[in-house]
Amino acid sequence: MSRLTRSVVAATFARSFLIQGAWNYHTMLGAGFAFSLLPGLRRVYAEDADGLEAAVGRHLEHFNAHPYLSGIALGAVLRLEDEGVDQETVRRFKVAVRGPLGSLGDRLVWATWLPLVAMASLVLYWLGAGWVWVTVFFLTVYNAGHLGLRAWGLRVGLEAGRDVADRLASARIGERAARMQPFGALLAGALVAVLLAGPLAVGGGRGVWIGLGAAAFIAGLGGGHRIWRPAAVGTVVAVVLISLLGVLR
Repeated sequence: MSRLTRSVVAATFARSFLIQGAWNYHTMLGAGFAFSLLPGLRRVYAEDADGLEAAVGRHLEHFNAHPYLSGIALGAVLRLEDEGVDQETVRRFKVAVRGPLGSLGDRLVWATWLPLVAMASLVLYWLGAGWVWVTVFFLTVYNAGHLGLRAWGLRVGLEAGRDVADRLASARIGERAARMQPFGALLAGALVAVLLAGPLAVGGGRGVWIGLGAAAFIAGLGGGHRIWRPAAVGTVVAVVLISLLGVLR
């Protein structure tokens, strides 16, 4: 019978938000990983104080992954510890999953989801939405994806254990990120259009600016998704441009 009660899982999930709290160049997420596992380890080793100390020490070792997908490793390791899997197998498992979780998370979150939501928020602002509503929109949409990804990851890890690689493959995270990236190109074009021809546009929306905005929109929609990390690049360019416009105005 599993010792991982709902309260243990909930405590692990809550602690996972602090997994970067003690980040350092030596162990990276290691301290945060052990901190997040502690509620579960206390249950697993409830009658073995030496075993608990040894387990915490093992999980303080080097570990790195994307923080939003670290729950997959946390859940899987909790299950392995609960099942009494030997420590060398657990260590090899952590080494095997940290690279994929880091690269998948970077591609999905930093290079796709964050730029998409940021550019959508900028489009709303330059269409005339107040900054309060734009802020609410960004925080609501971004965190809906962020929190959902964290909760999904912990659940998948707990359910799959050492077979989590198969669940990741079936989730097709890389493919989902690739499907979203063309929308980054579309939003980049839309952002240029509203900057040049929207209600707050530079130049008062004259015909030449409208034409340039439309051309940028079409170019971004048709071929922008083939640029390396188009959404991330577009967001950086947009932020720099908007900052310059704010200074010049």
